[in-house]
Amino acid sequence: MKKQGAAHRYHVYVVALDDTVWNEARFRRANPDYRFDRPCVYVGMTGLDPDLRFDRHKADIQANRYVRDYGLRLMPELYDFYNPMPYDGARDMEVELAIGLREAGYAVWQA
Repeated sequence: MKKQGAAHRYHVYVVALDDTVWNEARFRRANPDYRFDRPCVYVGMTGLDPDLRFDRHKADIQANRYVRDYGLRLMPELYDFYNPMPYDGARDMEVELAIGLREAGYAVWQA
């Protein structure tokens, strides 16, 4: 395996959200083109391992309330191949990944 520099320690991640998040008006307004056959998801970036970051959301430590209240599981099939990366790359990839998933019909929250 190729050794990554210390700067390549950031990750993007995607969390599957329970469908009941759709009952939140703010979430619905952010996703006018949602296709109901696709999941609702949260897209984030972190300097932590995505599993640890998800656990912190669920424990209400620096949590996004949609992940805290509706988060079901990580979806590594949507992000694993991007990680790890430098901070700037992760920051940009978080936005690009959210845009791409929305264009594919997902309901996305990205803070």
